[in-house]
Amino acid sequence: MIISKNPYTGKEITKHEEAGEKEVDKAIDKAHSRFKSWRETTFAERSKLMKAAAKELKDNAREYGETITAEMGKPITQAIAEIEKCAWVCEYYAENAESHLARETIETDAKKTYVSYEPMGVVLAVMPWNFPFWQVFRFAAPALMAGNIGILKHASNVMLSAKNIQKVFERAGFPKDCFQTLAIGSKKVEYILRNKKVKAVTLTGSKPAGSSVASIAGDEIKKSVLELGGSNALVVFKDANIAESVKTCVQARYQNTGQSCIAGKRLLLHKDIAEEFLKEFTQQVKDLKTGDPMNEDTFIGVMAKENLAEELEKQVKDSVAKGAKISLGGKRDGAYFEPTIITGAKAGMPVFDEETFGPVISVTEFQEDQEAVDMVNSSDFGLGVSIFTEDDDFAMKLVPKFEDGAVFVNELVKSDPRLPFGGTKISGYGRELSKHGIQEFTNRKTVYFNQY
Repeated sequence: MIISKNPYTGKEITKHEEAGEKEVDKAIDKAHSRFKSWRETTFAERSKLMKAAAKELKDNAREYGETITAEMGKPITQAIAEIEKCAWVCEYYAENAESHLARETIETDAKKTYVSYEPMGVVLAVMPWNFPFWQVFRFAAPALMAGNIGILKHASNVMLSAKNIQKVFERAGFPKDCFQTLAIGSKKVEYILRNKKVKAVTLTGSKPAGSSVASIAGDEIKKSVLELGGSNALVVFKDANIAESVKTCVQARYQNTGQSCIAGKRLLLHKDIAEEFLKEFTQQVKDLKTGDPMNEDTFIGVMAKENLAEELEKQVKDSVAKGAKISLGGKRDGAYFEPTIITGAKAGMPVFDEETFGPVISVTEFQEDQEAVDMVNSSDFGLGVSIFTEDDDFAMKLVPKFEDGAVFVNELVKSDPRLPFGGTKISGYGRELSKHGIQEFTNRKTVYFNQY
């Protein structure tokens, strides 16, 4: 039985009977059968349906957003913004998929040679709870536009959102079984991946989950894309615009109650501006409105589950035991964790080495520019880094030194349909979004015409 609870009220929302193997097999068979006809549809036909999905999302953004808020505690204004972003990715691929997958002519000594991008078939998506719509749509929109079929295994605490996603595609008029949600636990993932009709898998989640799925996919010789955790650094150099940088850094760390893989979790401050920056940063964090996530003015809600808040609490306590100091917050009440600032963070402390998935930021000072680069690269994660400086030439020289999948200058790391998204090291491999993302789940077919 899969049970969904409201993390703010603690009340049970709904129960879902877990699908058995026969039901899973039936869903896969339907998906495979649908692929045979769906792959023959034109880009124009798919585009019309995807635009209808975008309209459905916009027209019912509050309905879908309220379900997100109820299931995982995301403040309602942020939940609605998430739905609107999903509409954007649908519109983007409706308008650009055909050009992204256009034949690529290559001049050789043959009569004709080109590369075509053809759909692979049924793709399994294993998705997390923190952005229950966006994580799915940034896979589903390009996958469906490429001619693939999607099967979703969502996190157990957002099963109503998972069913709503299937509803979006159904209401938009997509043929039945183009996209299916399965109410299953993580133990069924291997069973699905072993099915010969499932051709690939994409996972957004933790390192252990990614490692497990990658291992199974590797054993089956199936394509996999992994978007895993992150411990992004926010690096503020001495020439940064402090007022603007503070605002961006607060947003980067505390939106979605800090529960984001690309959140800025480590704040690295040049010693010359550290005191001034931290004073303003602390005040703005104090001013963040906390409370009922259904209230329009709430910015910090509860964490999605109480055990997640307990884990974060342990990371903070262990770091303090190793010499870090709590300069703000640090207390937990059930699933609620205060917006927290930890100073004196350094390597060897959980708040510096590990991913802190909640409203906690660690602060470390540096003197030399290379020292900051080394601290960023010392992480086992490699999802993204934000640097703050008024000198574009200086920033351009720094960019190649970072090992992450993204470098954002004077901006928080964020996903954008127009740009490839993904990490390095234990943050995963492969790319989502842009033309790079839609091409991940295609057969890049070489076509060669000889001439006698």
